[in-house]
Amino acid sequence: MNFNPGPAALPLEVLEEARDSLVSHGKLGMSIMEASHRSPAVEELFRETERRLLSLAEAPAGYRVLFMGGGASAQFALVPMNLLPRGGFAAYALTGSFAEKAYEEAARVGRAEIAFSSKESGWRRAPVPEEVRSTPGAAYLHVTVNNTIEGSQWNGLPVTGGAPLVGDVTSCLLGRRLDLSKFSLVYAGAQKNLGPAGVTAVIAKESILADAGEGLPLIFRYATYLKNDSLYNTPPVHSVYMMNLVLRWTERQGGVAALETANAAKAKRLYDAIDRSGGFYEGAVEEAARSMMNVIWRIADRKLENRFLAMAEENGFEGLAGHRSVGGMRASLYNAVSPESCGALAEFMNEFARLHG
Repeated sequence: MNFNPGPAALPLEVLEEARDSLVSHGKLGMSIMEASHRSPAVEELFRETERRLLSLAEAPAGYRVLFMGGGASAQFALVPMNLLPRGGFAAYALTGSFAEKAYEEAARVGRAEIAFSSKESGWRRAPVPEEVRSTPGAAYLHVTVNNTIEGSQWNGLPVTGGAPLVGDVTSCLLGRRLDLSKFSLVYAGAQKNLGPAGVTAVIAKESILADAGEGLPLIFRYATYLKNDSLYNTPPVHSVYMMNLVLRWTERQGGVAALETANAAKAKRLYDAIDRSGGFYEGAVEEAARSMMNVIWRIADRKLENRFLAMAEENGFEGLAGHRSVGGMRASLYNAVSPESCGALAEFMNEFARLHG
């Protein structure tokens, strides 16, 4: 029962399909990993994967997908490199460690300002939209919609004062519905709900991408990837192939709306175990900010946490240790994590509290 935060669980039927097609893809007579990225098969794979992702994400007309490398961390730098003009400024809402890293990268590229920060509260909360300082004149306002390490999420988007909204949606894209019409650009590392690590999806208005990054080396320009349909250089073909399989699986589950309902129920099982423990377990963030994707908790008696993790592993629960920077426990409930696994974990938590409380 895999609760790893990323690389995360993949659907078993996707893994089996990938296994069966590994040696020979379709009528190619070779693996897709061996095919030229200039071949019709790979070009069609990229077009099909883009169509599927745009449809599942309910992106409005005029949006495109770029398939890039480097993970979301590379986007921390590429966003300001492409979108922050000389003499301008970008605004950042800081709600967790990754949001802060994105801000720090922007500050290396140009002028970056903080529109909101919950750092003094230990990242225990996400803002209501009105708390974010309006940023008229900003090149963009950046938000991290779900905070993977801290276990919080935005439940309403801020008013930007006319600035384009940019979002890191790595750990929530396709796990919950997002109104992409409110964003000019979002990006997501694949290794949560989209597929395996190795490819990053950027979804953005084509008008934003077309002129982005003037003066940058071509390989760092969004416009280069747009013009070449993400095939300017040799891309991570197999990772995109795996993403396409995961997107097909997502369609078979009923799409994002159905998965959001299932994910909310999965998260509720674990939050109920925390809330009904009589103080044995402690939630890591304020209730109103709780993430549906990453449930974070501590044990009031910290000395019991290593015992909990050891017993959890003995009982078949993988990946429950919290991030090294915060400790505690974390269960990541991405789309491929089954309701049955979440129910089993909740029962284990209840029994551990009964035995040690």
